[in-house]
Amino acid sequence: MSAKETAVYTHGHHESVLRSHRWRTAANSAAYLIGELRPGMSVLDVGCGPGTITADLAELVAPGGRVTAVDAAQDVLEQAAQYVEERGLAGAVMFATADVHALDFPDDSFDVVHAHQVLQHVGDPVQALREMRRVCRPGGIVAARDADYAAMTWYPAEPGLDEWQDLYRRVARANGGEPDAGRRLLSWAKAAGFTEVSSSATAWCYATPEEIAWWSSLWADRTTASAYASLATGGGHATAAELSAVAEAWHRWGTAPDAWFSVLNGEILARA
Repeated sequence: MSAKETAVYTHGHHESVLRSHRWRTAANSAAYLIGELRPGMSVLDVGCGPGTITADLAELVAPGGRVTAVDAAQDVLEQAAQYVEERGLAGAVMFATADVHALDFPDDSFDVVHAHQVLQHVGDPVQALREMRRVCRPGGIVAARDADYAAMTWYPAEPGLDEWQDLYRRVARANGGEPDAGRRLLSWAKAAGFTEVSSSATAWCYATPEEIAWWSSLWADRTTASAYASLATGGGHATAAELSAVAEAWHRWGTAPDAWFSVLNGEILARA
């Protein structure tokens, strides 16, 4: 792998990270793709994480379909396999470790290749999309969805969250990623050689007291206890005291009676 393709996964797999990943479903995180899925299709789910979207995809291509779920981390694949088994879908999903820059599958292997919140974390997203295109059958679909950190917005104003947003983007870029990936997906797809691409955007919105408490708490925990925290301090981007202050800001904001937070996600459906 070239230096350009080398990137560090900023979030890691701390419980506070997986807490948010396990909330994701095909309905709330891949709705733009659902209309393209049919029974009997073969799907590659790149960067599957704990497998909640994976399991939904397997149900959506049943009967007769199959999902191959890959991730760079073996430990999270084991969690995904357990979850899929609990859903009664073990026979419909295969798991493997993989590097999206060099997928270990033959050309034209899948009807659909899907990646959710992956391209923002890789060193060369254009090469990743080329690989996704290579393993997708002619006429098939390559689908990607990524957040755009600069476009995240919230109410009420909280200076500590402004500091969090700036800090996260600096740490992610220092790790070789692109935190504002959502706005770049269309450009990356064209650079990867796709000529037929539809682009869209949807948002996650957290507005109920329960959602706000969940979102603010998990980000407060990520800020001080996850791999992101270690990378922020180890890279000289923030001190432990500064991270604690940001975590306190998350908790403070989360107690506001009218708190609201929105995460903009860019999406592409690219025809192979």
